[in-house]
Amino acid sequence: MYIRVFASIVLACFLALTPAEALALCVSAPYANLRGGPGTNYEKTWEVLRYTPLELLKKQGKWYRVKDLEGDVHWVYSPLVTSAYKCAMIKDEKANVRKGPGTNYAEVEESPGKQYYSYKVVKIQGDWVKVTDEFGTDGWIYRNLLWIQ
Repeated sequence: MYIRVFASIVLACFLALTPAEALALCVSAPYANLRGGPGTNYEKTWEVLRYTPLELLKKQGKWYRVKDLEGDVHWVYSPLVTSAYKCAMIKDEKANVRKGPGTNYAEVEESPGKQYYSYKVVKIQGDWVKVTDEFGTDGWIYRNLLWIQ
């Protein structure tokens, strides 16, 4: 009986952590310092801006161990991130940002977006993603050009 209860608990914990949504984080503060360890006494490894997507690997107190687009591992202070919405980052050198979901739509004034530029995901429609940046500029980007968390 104890083995069955233990196995049920382990399975429940595993299932609680496996959905992609549970592993996705977005920077919700204007900026966040990513660090080499779980505390401000660790070296800053990267400073990122609002809507930077991160993959949650581990929780330790108020710190999260996360992975970025390049697969590099950092730590971030938990109040600076959220899982309430999805975020995206341009993977390629640049990506055209359009006024609608397709190449037949004109580019927005701020196009093209540069590599590592981050957005909040507003809507996914087929192969296109409607995004907004930290300044409130909306546009559509071809999904394969983005890393979405």
